[in-house]
Amino acid sequence: MTTPLAPVLLDVAGLSVSFATDRGRVTAVDDVSFSVRSGEILAIVGESGSGKTVTLMSILGLNDPRTTFVDGSVTFRGRPILGLPDRDLRRIRGKDIALISQDPMTALTPVHTIGWQIAEQIRAHEAISRAGAARRAVELLAEVGLANPAEAAGRYPHQLSGGMRQRAVIAMALSCNPALLVADEPTTALDVTVQAQVLDLLMKLRKDFGSAIILITHDMGVVAEVADRVNVMYAGRIIERGTTERLFADPWHPYTWGLIASIPPLDGPRPHRLAAIPGMPPTPETMPAGCGFAPRCRFALPRCAARPPVQRAPGRSALCVIGPEDRAPRRAEILGPLGDAA
Repeated sequence: MTTPLAPVLLDVAGLSVSFATDRGRVTAVDDVSFSVRSGEILAIVGESGSGKTVTLMSILGLNDPRTTFVDGSVTFRGRPILGLPDRDLRRIRGKDIALISQDPMTALTPVHTIGWQIAEQIRAHEAISRAGAARRAVELLAEVGLANPAEAAGRYPHQLSGGMRQRAVIAMALSCNPALLVADEPTTALDVTVQAQVLDLLMKLRKDFGSAIILITHDMGVVAEVADRVNVMYAGRIIERGTTERLFADPWHPYTWGLIASIPPLDGPRPHRLAAIPGMPPTPETMPAGCGFAPRCRFALPRCAARPPVQRAPGRSALCVIGPEDRAPRRAEILGPLGDAA
């Protein structure tokens, strides 16, 4: 007997985002589609500049409408939310969909204490007294592991370490028990020990409240540890998608091979140096018409100048011209015997 799938919480279809510049409109996100089910952790992975954050900011209505043009469809719990008035979006943001920003220092207001800011978030969405919200703020800081939460609640952001600020931002995001948590690089600039604690906290959130999580990251090690499904994003497009287990066991796209090759091995001989993908990601102004990764790909072919076809299998897809018959030997050139064995 198969386990029924959880209901779709967020569905994004054909999302495209462009910005007005002095040289005309440039496209930063091109025809992106994905969905997130209740209780699921979806990782969106890629280098800086691949369009991960722009995608999520556009879904939440956090881009400047004067210079940003968003097309496509976004539904949350079956309700279209793309283009909703800001007043309606504010009712959803923070309560039903919460955001952990990439930089907690800029996400927090420097002139108010941590406790005041968390209490303000609670009072914006719930009928609760100031004293009750303040008590709840201290409880949340304790839940995210701050040693002296009452003292931390009275401190300003600059009086906390980077790890403590990140925990405070997570406490704020959890304050209304959101159905969907968007975590934008939540472990960036944190030491390894604090990174592990933050990831444990995200897993606890899913376990305790059944929340879905969209994890934006460039760290494939983090993805392998916590994600259920993975979308690999490059040059504004999702170029590969699949379950975490399948994607790591049998990656299809050369860009995914490069990301996996950059993970330090846990066993075997120590490499002299980790593999690196040559070159830099394209900017929206220099985006190729065909495959965005072709200028950096050692396996590029003349037909990569056109938009790559979608190769599909059950629960898998990739935008690449390399077919199944050529995939394994070329992947082995990047990933070695492990890639060949996959």
